[in-house]
Formats: sequence, structure tokens, C-alpha cells
Amino acid sequence: MADGPRTKKSRVTKKGKKKFSGRKALVWLFFTAAIAVICGIIGYLLIILNGERILADNQDKFDLPEATTLYDSGGHEVTKLYVQNRENVEFAQIPPLMRDAFIATEDRRFEEHSGIDLWSIGRAIVKDVVSRSTAEGGSTITQQLAKNLFLNQDKTFFRKATEASIAVALEHKKTKDEILTMYLNRIYFGKTAYGVKAAAKVYFNKPLDELELWQIATLAAIPKAPSTYNPISNPENSKQRRAVVLQLMYDQKYITKEQMDQAKAVDYNPDLSSPNTQQYPAFVDYVINEAESRTGLSEEQLRSGGYKIFTTLNTKAQSVMEKEFADDKNFEKSVDDQQVQGAMIIVDHRDGNIQGLVGGRDYVKKGLNRVLVPRQPGSGFKPVTVYGPAIDSGDWFPWSIVQDELKCYGSYCPRDSNAVKYLGPITIRQSIKESRNASAVWLLNEIGVNTGLKFAEKLGFHLDDKKDRNLSIALGGLTRGVTPLQMATAFSAFANDGKSVDPHSVLSVIDTNGETIYKYNPPTPKQLMKPETAYYMTDIMEGVLERGGTGTQARIDRPVAGKTGTTQHGIPGYTSSYNRDAWFSGYTAEWTGVVWMGYDKTDKKHLLKKSSSQSAAMFGKVMEEAMKGMPVENFKIPKGLEEPPASISNFSAVYDAQSASVKLAWDPVQGEGMTYRVYRKEESEQKFTRLMDSMVSTGVDDMSVAPGLKYDYYVTAYNPKTQLESAPSAQLTVEVPAEQLTPVVPGVPGDGTAPGNGGQTPGNGGQTPGNGGQTPGNGGQTPGDGGQTPGNDGQTPGDGGQTPGDGGQTPGDGGQTPGSSGDPGNTPPAGDTAPSDGGGQGLLPGIVDPSGNGSNGTGGGSDQGGGGNKTPQDGGGQQPANPNGG
Repeated sequence: MADGPRTKKSRVTKKGKKKFSGRKALVWLFFTAAIAVICGIIGYLLIILNGERILADNQDKFDLPEATTLYDSGGHEVTKLYVQNRENVEFAQIPPLMRDAFIATEDRRFEEHSGIDLWSIGRAIVKDVVSRSTAEGGSTITQQLAKNLFLNQDKTFFRKATEASIAVALEHKKTKDEILTMYLNRIYFGKTAYGVKAAAKVYFNKPLDELELWQIATLAAIPKAPSTYNPISNPENSKQRRAVVLQLMYDQKYITKEQMDQAKAVDYNPDLSSPNTQQYPAFVDYVINEAESRTGLSEEQLRSGGYKIFTTLNTKAQSVMEKEFADDKNFEKSVDDQQVQGAMIIVDHRDGNIQGLVGGRDYVKKGLNRVLVPRQPGSGFKPVTVYGPAIDSGDWFPWSIVQDELKCYGSYCPRDSNAVKYLGPITIRQSIKESRNASAVWLLNEIGVNTGLKFAEKLGFHLDDKKDRNLSIALGGLTRGVTPLQMATAFSAFANDGKSVDPHSVLSVIDTNGETIYKYNPPTPKQLMKPETAYYMTDIMEGVLERGGTGTQARIDRPVAGKTGTTQHGIPGYTSSYNRDAWFSGYTAEWTGVVWMGYDKTDKKHLLKKSSSQSAAMFGKVMEEAMKGMPVENFKIPKGLEEPPASISNFSAVYDAQSASVKLAWDPVQGEGMTYRVYRKEESEQKFTRLMDSMVSTGVDDMSVAPGLKYDYYVTAYNPKTQLESAPSAQLTVEVPAEQLTPVVPGVPGDGTAPGNGGQTPGNGGQTPGNGGQTPGNGGQTPGDGGQTPGNDGQTPGDGGQTPGDGGQTPGDGGQTPGSSGDPGNTPPAGDTAPSDGGGQGLLPGIVDPSGNGSNGTGGGSDQGGGGNKTPQDGGGQQPANPNGG
């Protein structure tokens, strides 16, 4: 009974289930597919109809370009940007290899699809979803043509849908050959060139049928981003993109590997290009590039969209620069057609407005903007990696002492290129003024390379953290180099109280409806260094333009600070004093200007014979004329900054024999409580040491000198209230003469306190008649001078075996004439070179001792006799002068 109901219930449950047969599934699948097909047909028809409608409505109303207008800083119209350079070609005139290049690069399935490549669209959608953007296009050549003819650049769903509908309609109306021809005639190649024929002339000055494979690939590389990949503005980017095109052609079997490799290796020669007649071309190109990045619009849109672009252009400064760069006299003459190049940029560091720039001597023809090309900065980088960070640390000042000495740091041995090399201790001010290398590297080694790298990073230089972590960055030896724009940005911070500056050229962009689509909003300035650091850097870089500095050619009729920079050629195995790069980076109280000169390609034939003086001269010529009429302003001193005392003037150092001291004297410095610090270095010592501090404002005596040595001195003024020390005075050298042994001759009664020379009894220095001896004669035990037998030294009668008398020169020992050594008015002693006993060596020859005694002598005789000795002896040796007399 219990099992029955369960069985029944189970049967009932089974009856309630509905079976879904395969037959029903097929029916549902059929109807679903049918509906999808119908929807697809309807959608396709709608796309076709929409595309046909757009084509019909626009047969006579293509989106014709309208010129964009550029305005200067005063709001005055400068130029119209749009110049349409277009020459159409027929399909048969397009080389087959060129068709292959564009198909391989832009739309490899061009011959297979009907205007829309669903595979490419699907791939693009996946990538857009992953990147959460609409960066991927997935557009076919037909879609690109549709966009260029009728639509804007917005990447929206509706715009893409419309683009697709026009593309499908074009595929129904035109053949593939016609579509490809229209595309190659319509697309923009940069530098105002529309279509492949115009592009071939702009970049290679050739007809299409004469183009080589590498040139065809170069053109096919441009449409993706004309301002980035055209070979004139960006030769390296162009070459890299060309390699991508060639690889695609090889992968799709259009060319062989040998053809690919050969075409990849060719370097573009800008001399192939044709002239550009645009007014202010370098500045205009810079404006377009900046506007592209700020607005998101393409170069073609900006040039032909009817916009109003308001810029920072100072037409006076720009015109002066272009005039000076067009003057061949301002540049060295080359040995061939490759001329010395240059670039210059001027920035108002008070607001970051770029006043003007020149990208090269022949930018009108070639268009390579060298303001954006990195080069080695040489000594122009010293303020960035050495002096700036040192002073900003608070431990160093313009008057601080650095060592200018030949020294190796491992295998790195920096050398001075100055006419007078290795001055030893010098101030930072002198080091930068004369652009001394050894002292700059020494200072970087003191503060640490890491300190220099961090300071450079703050100023906008992103150096290689591994390859540039070495002392050579003190002299601008960098892995990648720097651009004139980067140098202008960095030096603007020195000029702007240590605050960051954002150089820019675009103020606003307004569309045809009068709406502002972009307006410059300056970033909040950052304090990159202490205001005191900026002022001190300005102070020492003003010295670069003073007499004896390396940048005197840059002087104009207003205060200027700056730094020169020269880099050696760096050609392995080649010995020459010629240079690769020459810089001057400088600023007034209002503007910062940077000039670079050099060859685009450096080799043994193409080097600069002159140094950075020519760049400094260009700076001076341009800035003086461009700033004419502007009020002259001085550099401002930061509030609260204490100035160090003035340097010591009229410093003198003279050895005084009577006191056996060096007398130091100077003019006092204004200021209460000033003390004076005396620094001394003996010839054998490496560094100066602080010898003494003096409260006396006019001078002191150095009584610790030793005979026969040479000493260097300098003096500083020190203010104890501010704890600031002046720059060192001039360095003076004093040579202390060696003490001389006074010759001794036989005594002759007459001068002295008793007969003889310097003695108490007749004779010289002796106790009995004779010179210095115990018996008659000089210093001897028997008659004669110093000898055991008659005569001097026991050789022959007389002194010293030469002639009668002591010392071999004249009769008498130690005296100037026969008799006493201390007789006023006597003549200098002769004979020995070291002091003899009792001979009055304390005075220099010819100095009168009014006492009549042997000044500074000991007055005692030696056992060996005073005459003829050349080494120190008791009472007759070469001892320091005794101020107490003999």
C-alpha cells in the first residue's frame, strides 16, 4: 500500500513534463536566422540608402577647406595657414609598387571587402574595449576616403556608422582602382602636400615614376600621423615607421627580404626637399604641433578648418632672428655644400610666452626644427648639474673655493682647455666665468653625482639613470643630449626667481562658430630652487660676460647673465681641437634666449673651428635689436638676502728682512665689526689653510715664514653678524730668501768693539787677535784663519787656500772690508753662501746695522772656524735670523 501512491505519483510527474524535440529546435533556429537575415538586409539597405543619399546630396558640395588664420601676441593677423598643394594623377600614373605599399600598410584586405572589413572592425572593437578608448580605427581605405571627403575626425559610433554607409555606397558607385586613385589623390601628407604626386615633389622633388622603394615606403608611412612621420620634421621617426611599412610589404609578399633590408638602411637627405614659402615657417609649424596636442585636432583640420589661432608670437623678435640667421657672416664657412646650422628660441620667462624661434638657416627649404633636436650641451650644462645644485645645498656660495687641479677620478681625467691651466684654489665665480673643467668636476665630486642628477631632473632634464650616473655630466657629456627648448626652459627658472616656467606658443583656438575650443591655462609655478640660489646663479653668470669671461660677445645694453657651452668632436681616433657643438644660453631680466650652432652630421670635414663665442655673438645681435625700445630692468635681489662683504682691494704682500716676516696690507672694507681672514699656502702644499683672523683693518705680519720657501696668500673680509665671507682677494706670491753664510777674512784692527770682526778682542769673533780663533788668525788654533798651520783651512797661506785672508775674496773675516763685520756703510760680504759665525748674517746684504755690531749673529766662534763654512755650525751656521743681534 505504501509503495503504490509513490509509483502513481511518479507516473503523474512524468506526464507533466514537456519534451523539446530536435524538430522544434530546428524550427526555432530557422526563424531566428530568417529574422537575422531580414534585419541584416534591412540594415544593409538602410546603410546603402543612407550612403547613397549622402553622396547624392554632396556631389557638388564637398567639404572644401577654409583657411585658418594665425594671430600674433597683439591680436594682429599674421598669416593664413592653409595652402593646398595638390596635383591629381590617374590610376595608370601610380607605380604598382606604390599601390602595393599603401594597401599593405592601410588595408591589406582592400581587394576583398565591399567597403567595410568586418574582421578589422571586430579586431578594433576588441582593442578599444581592452584599452577603454576609441583609439583603434579599423577603417578601410574606402572608409578613410569617405571620412576625408565628407566627415570630421570625431571617433563616435554615429560618425563611424555614417562613414561605413558612405564607404559601402562608394564601393557600389566606384571600382577599386577608382577608389584607390581618389584616396591617393586626397590624403594629406604634411607640409601642405595633398596627394602622392605633391608629396613626392615636397619630400623628394621627383615625379612618381622615378621614386625608389625606400621613398615609396617613406610616403606610405606618413598618413598615419603627418606631423610625426614626415621625414623633414622627424627623420628618425620617419625611418622607424618606414621600416614598419617595408616589413608589412615583405610579409605580404610584395618585396623580397633583400629589397626590404636595403630600403630600411637608407637615410633621408633633407636637401632633396622643395622650398616651403610659408611666412614664419618654423614658428607656424611649432604652433600647429602644440595645437594638435592641446586640442586633439589633426594638422589638416587645424590648417584648413577655418580656425582662429591666437599665439604668443613677437613679430619683431621673430623677424630679427630670421634676418640674422639668413646672414652668412654670422656663421663659419663650410668646406662644401653642408653648411653650419643653427637654432634659436626666445622665451619671456615672466609668463612662458615664446617670442619667436628659428629652426635652422634654411628652414624655409627643409623644415627640420633644430630647436627640438637634442645635441650635447658641453659646459653649458655646468649650471644645471654642478653650480646650481651646489649653491642650492646651502653649503656653497659664489665666493666659495673650489680646486682647479689636474686630477683623475678612476679612469676619468678631466682637463682644462684654458690657455692658463690648473690655477689651484679659485672661487666658483671664477670657475664658471672662465668655464674651467677641472674645478667643475671637482665640485660635482664633492656634492655627489646623485645631487646633480636630481637638480637636473627638477629643471626638466630626464637623464639616463644608469648611463648618465657619472662625473662627465659636469661637462655636459650626456647619453641623449638636450634640445635648445629644454635649455631655454631650465635657464628661465634661474631667471624667474627659481620658479618653473612653461614655454608655450598657443593662447587660444576659436572655431568658425566663434566658440573657444581651447584657451591656455598656465600651470601653477613650482619652486624648483631657492630664490637665493637663482640670484647667486644669476650673479656668477653675469661674470661670464665680463672681461676675461667666455661670453663677452653676448653683452648688450642691459644686464645679461648666461653660460657658453662647447663640445669636442668625439670622433674616435681623430685628434683635433675643433668642436661639434657651440651654445650660448642667457637671459635678461625679461627674456631667456638660447642659441645652438653646429653641423647636422658631424665628421672630420664638418667641425666647428671656432668655439661658443660665435653663438654668444648671435645672442647679442638678436637680443639687442629685438629688445630695442623696451625699458631696461635689473635683476632683482630676493628679499632678506644678505650680501657678502666686498672683496679686499689693494692687497700687498712683501717680505721684510729686518723683521724676518711677510708684511700683508690691504684697504679696509666698509662695515661694522668686520674681521679679516688670512689664507696661506706654502709651495709644496696642495690647499690653502686659514692662517689667522685679524681685527686690524689694514694689515698683519706673518712671522712664521722660513727662509728659502715660497708662499701664496689671499685675504677675505668676514662679517660675523651675517656669517658671510667675501670673495678672495687677488692671490700674491712671496719668496723668502735663503739665509747666506757670511764669508770670514783675517781680522784687521779698526772696526767693532775691539780689533777684529765682531769679536771682543782683536781679530774676528775670537777671544784673541785674529778672526774667531783662540790665537791670532781667523778661527784657528794657530796663526792663520781656520787652519792648523799658517793660512786658512791649513792649506796654504791665506784664507781658504785661495788668496791671503778669510773667505778667499778679500782680507778680513766676515766683514765687508778688512776689520769689522759691523761697520756702517760697508759693502756686501763675499765668499760663502751660508752664514758664518759672528758675521752679522741677520741683515740682507747692503743693509746697515747702526749699532756697529754683527746684527742677528751669535757672536761666538766655532771650533772649526767661522770662515768657509757652508753648513750650519754652532755660532756660524745657517739658522733663522735672530732679531736680538750678535
